[in-house]
Amino acid sequence: MKKLIAFVLVTFILLSALTLTANAADIVNGEQIFSIHCAGCHINGGNIVRRGKNLKKPALHKYGMDSIEAVSSIVTNGKSNMSAYKDRLSEQQIQDVAAYVIEQAEKGWR
Repeated sequence: MKKLIAFVLVTFILLSALTLTANAADIVNGEQIFSIHCAGCHINGGNIVRRGKNLKKPALHKYGMDSIEAVSSIVTNGKSNMSAYKDRLSEQQIQDVAAYVIEQAEKGWR
């Protein structure tokens, strides 16, 4: 029984480490995608088209865009002046850039 518990614990730790590594890689990929496709309008989390609709944490919260799912949806489908990227980016790229936006918002875009 002790060996089984030890095996489960070690397996859990290894899977957790792999997930963290994948998430870090996703954020790096998201940063690259953001710099190519998004930074022109959203430099440092701002918005050159509509100042109040930026990517800063308070604005994301105010407009219900403070989750990876919400950011992914607007990147995929666009809205108002925001272009849709579903034909330019893969689903994984959209998820990566959304994760990057949420992480940067949490950090205050520093």
